[in-house]
Amino acid sequence: MIDLSNYELTWPASLFVSEATRIAASPHRDWTTRAEWLLTEAFHGGSACSDFENLPATSAEDPWSQSDAKWGQPTGLNQRAWFNELINRVAEIRRFTEPRPYWPQRKGLAGPKASPNPEWVRLGFARLIMAMHGNGYLVEHFGEECVDSREELPDPAEVLELRLGIPGLWPLKPQGWDEDTFFGLIEVFHDLVARPRDRSYHSWDQCGWHHREFHSGPARVLYRWRVNQLLADAGLHYRLADEGEDQGRLVAVTDEARADLVHRALAVTDPNIKQRTEHAIALYRGRSSSIEEKRSAVIALAGILEERRDLIRTELGKPDDGALFMIANKFEIRHRDASQQEDYDPAFLDWIFWWYLATIELTTTLGKR
Repeated sequence: MIDLSNYELTWPASLFVSEATRIAASPHRDWTTRAEWLLTEAFHGGSACSDFENLPATSAEDPWSQSDAKWGQPTGLNQRAWFNELINRVAEIRRFTEPRPYWPQRKGLAGPKASPNPEWVRLGFARLIMAMHGNGYLVEHFGEECVDSREELPDPAEVLELRLGIPGLWPLKPQGWDEDTFFGLIEVFHDLVARPRDRSYHSWDQCGWHHREFHSGPARVLYRWRVNQLLADAGLHYRLADEGEDQGRLVAVTDEARADLVHRALAVTDPNIKQRTEHAIALYRGRSSSIEEKRSAVIALAGILEERRDLIRTELGKPDDGALFMIANKFEIRHRDASQQEDYDPAFLDWIFWWYLATIELTTTLGKR
C-alpha cells in the first residue's frame, strides 16, 4: 500500500476520480504526462506528482531488486499500479484546507479573514480566474501565445463584452466592479472555462506550456465548486447551481436538505416532467425572482401533481389528494378571483413550493414501484 500521509487533495474527490479513471483507461503511450498534469492540478504541493514521476513505468523484472524502492513507497510498485491505488483510496486522502487564522486575524486586527467584505471577495475571484487562466482553462476562447505562431489572438475584453455588453473588463480590475458586473462575470466565466487534459512544454525561447484537449464538463464542475466556496466564505447567500435549467447561474442559497431534494426531484426519466421541473426550480430560486415568478413556479409544480392525481389517490387516499390541491386553489396562487385569499405572507410560497417539490419526488419514487 502506498503512503498517503503527504498528499492533500484540492479538488472534489469525485471529480478527481472521474478524470483519473479516464486517464488510467487510456491506451495512449503518453498517459503518464496526462497523469502528471492531473496530479499537479488536483493535489496541493508537488509530493504526489513527484512520487509518481520517481516510480518506474513497469515493474522490475528482478523480483528481489531494490531499485524501485522510493520514499515511503513499496518496492516493485510501478506508475500504473500506484495511480490505480490512488484512485481506489481517494476517500482516505486528506482534503486541503486554508491555514487557520493567525493571531492578528483571530483578534480582528489584520487580513481578509478578519472581516470578509465585497472588495476581498472580488479580489479572491480575480485571483481564481487568473490561476485557471494560467492553467489553460481559457485557451479555447482567449487563445494561447506561442513564439512560433503569428496568428492574432482574440481580445479577451471583446470576448467578455460580447457576453455581458460591458467594455473594458479585461484585464480584470475587481476594484471597479459593481455588484451586477461581479455577479455577471461569475456566470460568464462558468461558460468559458474548459479543462485541458494534456499539455506540452515548448522550450524554444522559454515559450512555456501549451495546452490541448479541452473539456468544459470537468472545468465547470471545478469552477462551481471553487466559486461556491468563495461565496460561502464571504457569507454571500448565492451559489452557482450545479444542475437544472439554471446550471451555472447564481441562485439563492438553500440548506443541504433542500439542495438534495432538488437533486432527487430532477432524477426523473420522463424528459417532459424533467424539463418542467427544471423550469419551475429555475423560476423559483433565481437571484432576483419576483413574487409572480415564484407563484408561477408553484403553479407549474401543481400542474405536474394534477397529472399524477390518480397515483396520489391510489397510494395516499382520496382525502389526502384534495388537501394537497386545496392550498393552491384557495389561496391566490392558481386562480385570481374574489374568492381567493390574497393577504398571506410571501414566505407562504416557500413552504408550498418545497412541499410540492417533495411531493413530486415522492410520486416519482412511488411510480417506479
